[in-house]
Amino acid sequence: DDVDRAYFAVFDGHGGVDAANYSATHLHVNVGLHEEIVENPAEALKCSFQKTDEMFLFKAKREKLRSGTTGVSALIVGNKLHIAWLGDSQVMLVQQGRAVTLMEPHKPERE
Repeated sequence: DDVDRAYFAVFDGHGGVDAANYSATHLHVNVGLHEEIVENPAEALKCSFQKTDEMFLFKAKREKLRSGTTGVSALIVGNKLHIAWLGDSQVMLVQQGRAVTLMEPHKPERE
């Protein structure tokens, strides 16, 4: 289609780099192939995070991998910004010199 899109992501591996590398390799593919990418980009991000996690868990069990990752991604669709994150990774938007809160980070004390 003629809609401009841009995708960015950062992953922070824990206990090794396997999960972070896997996510960096597969998340954007899952987002791009998701059936809702055009009509509902936020849902595509959410489902793709879940799918990528399930895919890595299968690989980790098969190969006895023990790493994990946090992650944050930004998907720009036209003039809209969609943010998705996992774990305690955070993202900050600065607009005209001021910080704009986009998310509440995951913390153990939060439900």
